Amino acid sequence: MHFRNWKRREFITLLGGVAIALPLPLSAQQPAIPAIGYLNTRAAGEDEHLLAAFHQGLKETGYVESRNVTIEYRWPEGRNDRLPALAADLVRRQVAVIAAGGTPPTIAAKAATATIPIVFVTGADPVEIGLVASLNRPGGNLTGITTLTSVVAQKKLELLHDLLPAATVIALLINPTNPILAETNRRDLQAAARTLGLQILMLRASSEREFETAFAILVQQRVGGLVIGTDAFFNSRSRELAALAARHAVPSISQFRGFAAAGGLMSYGATNTDEYHLVGVYTGRVLKGEKPADLPVQQATKADLIINLKTAKALGIQMPMVLLARADEVIE
Repeated sequence: MHFRNWKRREFITLLGGVAIALPLPLSAQQPAIPAIGYLNTRAAGEDEHLLAAFHQGLKETGYVESRNVTIEYRWPEGRNDRLPALAADLVRRQVAVIAAGGTPPTIAAKAATATIPIVFVTGADPVEIGLVASLNRPGGNLTGITTLTSVVAQKKLELLHDLLPAATVIALLINPTNPILAETNRRDLQAAARTLGLQILMLRASSEREFETAFAILVQQRVGGLVIGTDAFFNSRSRELAALAARHAVPSISQFRGFAAAGGLMSYGATNTDEYHLVGVYTGRVLKGEKPADLPVQQATKADLIINLKTAKALGIQMPMVLLARADEVIE
């Protein structure tokens, strides 16, 4: 009797040890943390205010990096030719969603996957370039935000013309490694130029060295002013472009506020931080289970005019009161 009781107690103890050693059932295990692929045209550390806006949008949907989501960053450092390989790498890593900042990254991501959701910001018309079926019903694995590039390009030329009515030739700077947006800028500006009776001189640059060449041509051709085309690389080099415009005394306008803040004459366009904030919000919503096909492409609805009055005075330009009255911000 004593022997049987001892064996029973030993058996129960052994069972308890086995129960402790067994792995937890699948239902009790922690869910895997999703990963976001962040694909941009810039170098790491450039335009950190845009990355901060993206993080804020994520946070508003309940996602914080290193807490409940990880982010795989891919930076081509202005080399758009590197984007296809970087996009393919994100697909191999099976990220849950790709956030694409700019037209070239979006096109590279779309070519790399037809299944992983992609949230983009682009200056091009996403329907025209085949990213989505329509703005209201994207219909595939892409959705995002589109800016007012077509309207803005024409308006930039009009503003420069209002300021420099005697100028007959205006230059347009485009990035040849971003062909879709470059063509959009060229087409829209040419249309506006015909209406205003102006000639457009096309200049191309995809590196800081080529900026120097472009401005040398401006001076040689005695061009009246410069419109800087919409491009993420130009945005990340706002300080350099503003310095060149000041050195060569070329009245210039860009789409991005950073240009005017760095000493450029004027900027006119939507606020980039708003766009990247919306990308963050949409990325979070996709992580929560919403499908890109059902999320309408959002359009920027407001463009700000920024005038650097200090630069105008340095260039000997008398800024018309009508333009100052229309400005959303005047830098003095």
